[in-house]
Amino acid sequence: MQKQRTIAKPANLSGVGLHSGEKVNLSFKPAPINSGIIFERTDLAGCPTIKVSVDNLKPKEGSLRYSCLEKDDIKIYTIEHLLAALNGLGIDNLIIQIDAEEVPGLDGSSRQFVEVLEEATIIEQDAPRFWYTLAEALFVQDNGASLVALPSDELKISYTLDYNHPYIAKDFMQIVVTEKTFKEQLASARTFCLAEEVEVLRSKGLGKGANYINTLVVGEQGIIKNKLRFENEFVRHKIMDLLGDLYLLGSPLKAHIIALRSGHSLNLKLVQKIKQHPARPAVEFGEPPFIGEDGSMDVAQVMRIIPHRDPFLFVDKIISMEKGKRIVGVKYVRPDEYFFRGHFPQRPVMPGVLILEAMAQVGGVMMLSQEENRGKLAFFMMINNAKFRRPVLPGDELVFEVIAGKIKSRTGTVHGVAKVAGNVVAEAELMFAVAD
Repeated sequence: MQKQRTIAKPANLSGVGLHSGEKVNLSFKPAPINSGIIFERTDLAGCPTIKVSVDNLKPKEGSLRYSCLEKDDIKIYTIEHLLAALNGLGIDNLIIQIDAEEVPGLDGSSRQFVEVLEEATIIEQDAPRFWYTLAEALFVQDNGASLVALPSDELKISYTLDYNHPYIAKDFMQIVVTEKTFKEQLASARTFCLAEEVEVLRSKGLGKGANYINTLVVGEQGIIKNKLRFENEFVRHKIMDLLGDLYLLGSPLKAHIIALRSGHSLNLKLVQKIKQHPARPAVEFGEPPFIGEDGSMDVAQVMRIIPHRDPFLFVDKIISMEKGKRIVGVKYVRPDEYFFRGHFPQRPVMPGVLILEAMAQVGGVMMLSQEENRGKLAFFMMINNAKFRRPVLPGDELVFEVIAGKIKSRTGTVHGVAKVAGNVVAEAELMFAVAD
């Protein structure tokens, strides 16, 4: 079993943002197990943080030149080359202090990120890695580009590059991504753009820090004022970008990705789809969970607290929790949920009893997260005043707010409300018995 990794000592790096043209300083710091990758904006009051997660992804419509995280007033963009380095090196937990909005472009690749992080010494931590694996094939497409994700026991990428350009030929590369193959075959591949795109990008306020050294500018006769590091550097860089975008899942992925002309906008659509369709990470019930300061938990931490597993785990994340008082959790109602196949298949709706079960699981997380109840089970004793006000449909996001009532050592009552888009769809009073 692979273990989580961080760095042994701090490391620093400075550069200029490819698009902003601003100088930016990075400091990499070790982080505890299960903390993930966290950016800290040291140039803002209070040094606010933002975690690398699909939940903090702010994709825009149309073609994207970079990937971006945004939460409240915090923004970090052009993160893909750095995230590719973290993905390729297998670093799970890291604090990245940054004093500007944009990650530095450096030489247009991941190579310098890799060098600095290796100098900081990558070390194992005393906790297993979480992997995303797929239970089924997933597919996204847009404007002639497509991405397919197939179940696999390794990360393999098959990428077809197809530009309508006299110098950039149609190309194909397939690679099983390991730390070794990443460093040797992908990390040094640089970003590129077409010569005719330069003025368009500048007119949009982009590319202010780009030059002929950190960006391969491709004219009809070839590379302008530079030369290729690899004969197929363009397709290698596209795979590197894809690796960076895939790390927005917050954990490494095992899948076979088949890509045709994909870029950031399509990559991020696939990441969002994978987040809603993963086979759950392999974790042990009863292990100590990592709970955020606001009580937030991802599905892996939820699975440490309650014993439910697919296809009967109905909690995808916990947004917030006040210990023993209140909890807010989310269930993504996927269009391919197994119960839709037989529950009014011509007009599918989520069964009411499963809405109550999901509500109960959220309440169970609140009760069983307390240290004295760790590793115990919560069984239904009673359901009172259950009301169903609206149907829950495929694609809905169910948000549960559960308020504690009387909580004793062995029993507890809660009141739960389920909402979709702010509208109440169900509510009920539930009573549990806590047992070993």
